[in-house]
Amino acid sequence: MTQEPEGMSFLNHLEELRWRVIKAIISVIVCAVPAFIFWEQIFEWVLIYPLRYAKTTPRIIYTNPTEAIILSIKISIVCGIILAAPIIFFQIWRFVSPGLYKSERRLVLPLVFVSTLLFLMGISFSYFSVPFVISFLADYSEGKMDALYRSQEYLGFLIKLGLAFGVVFELPVVSFVLTKAGIVTPSFLIKNIKYAIVLVFILAAILTPPDIFSQMLLALPLLVLYGVSILVSFMVREKKSD
Repeated sequence: MTQEPEGMSFLNHLEELRWRVIKAIISVIVCAVPAFIFWEQIFEWVLIYPLRYAKTTPRIIYTNPTEAIILSIKISIVCGIILAAPIIFFQIWRFVSPGLYKSERRLVLPLVFVSTLLFLMGISFSYFSVPFVISFLADYSEGKMDALYRSQEYLGFLIKLGLAFGVVFELPVVSFVLTKAGIVTPSFLIKNIKYAIVLVFILAAILTPPDIFSQMLLALPLLVLYGVSILVSFMVREKKSD
């Protein structure tokens, strides 16, 4: 006999959420400390690396005396989020787990592992794709304007694109969980594919900088991931029916 999920009051849910958020924030701060120590090396790897394919290498500048300090803190926080990803996903799935059946709670650790892996894959995809975006954008105005990137705006561009890819790569996991919960079916995903395509391009326009190249760079993998999500949903349904 399948046991029902454990019930929790609304106040208990809020208290549970509060502690999960606190633990996630602490993990980010702890992981941000070594990143702050080595922020100059990270600056070279993350901010300078994407510029290498441009014919005329853009220069990174700052226009505020405190901008370098703020930049180092932002780099540390973002690196802290990436390094603490397993702990963050663990807190998320542990918060969700009381709403699952006992037989499904054993999936928490595998979900943490897969979520972290897909998140890092999304960021890695962005990291190795951004140089081509920078090259296209920098070379577009070659000979007309000098490419001078403000450090804060340039870092914001990289963060927005990287985290956007990290988040959208979670689509197969979301499909797995929703199908497992009976909220989504493969036929539902297939039936609404035309709406999904429109939503993908709207999402790409919101999450990426306002240029068509960046938007297409996010939209195309997202469409592929939607197809993967349909396959994942099929696999979950077939396993449930066995």
